[in-house]
Amino acid sequence: MAYEHIIAEKRGRVGLITLNRPKAMNALCSQLIDELGNALDTFEADTEVGAIVLTGSEKAFAAGADIKEMESKDFNEVYATDFITGTWEKAANCRKPVIAAVAGYALGGGCELAMMCDFIIAGENAKFGQPEITIGTIPGAGGTQRLTRAVGKAKAMEMCLTGRIMCAEEAERSGLVTRIVPVDELVENAIETADKIAKLSMPVVMMAKESVNKAFETTLKEGVMFERRVFHSTFALEDRKEGMAAFAEKRSPNFQNK
Repeated sequence: MAYEHIIAEKRGRVGLITLNRPKAMNALCSQLIDELGNALDTFEADTEVGAIVLTGSEKAFAAGADIKEMESKDFNEVYATDFITGTWEKAANCRKPVIAAVAGYALGGGCELAMMCDFIIAGENAKFGQPEITIGTIPGAGGTQRLTRAVGKAKAMEMCLTGRIMCAEEAERSGLVTRIVPVDELVENAIETADKIAKLSMPVVMMAKESVNKAFETTLKEGVMFERRVFHSTFALEDRKEGMAAFAEKRSPNFQNK
């Protein structure tokens, strides 16, 4: 598939997707979302790719959903087509790890897209916000839910009710981003992190991701039991045997994703 609004490339075992709609500050139009979904599916199916990095430009990760495209829609259309549900959740549903490398603005749908990823590495100029309230609507791609889980009720409530924008430093303090790096090092830093993950056992990486995500959706007792059973299941893997043998023999493991 030829892409107009994104760039998809491989950097070794890392799939790199760059949102590329500069004149609109990477506003998330339907075509861009479709292209993003296709690229994510392609990297998911590629056995040579072990992790994915999603980024934008230094000025904007994504400044939000395309308001010009949404402005003419009415309730019947968005409800009948289940607007957002069918196409926007691809990043959240990937089994392989997806890292968001965010510089500049990540607002509205852009902030929601970043939060769909497994974690966010932020450039020093990153700005996060859910300003939908200022245009007469509310977040619709998980903003009220994922932001609350990331930063807590009070801060998420304030941001969703006022549209206040959060800087990178506050985002790190609040737990929204994992760390802050210089903007000119952002993408390479994210790729290095993804490459480190991609060199590990892919079945175990996916198990670990699934187990962490389970913590948001179940009780502690049920979550620990889920983790325990997944931990037990790693003992059926050749990679588990190789990893422990390599540790005992003081050498680097040679994982085969089996």
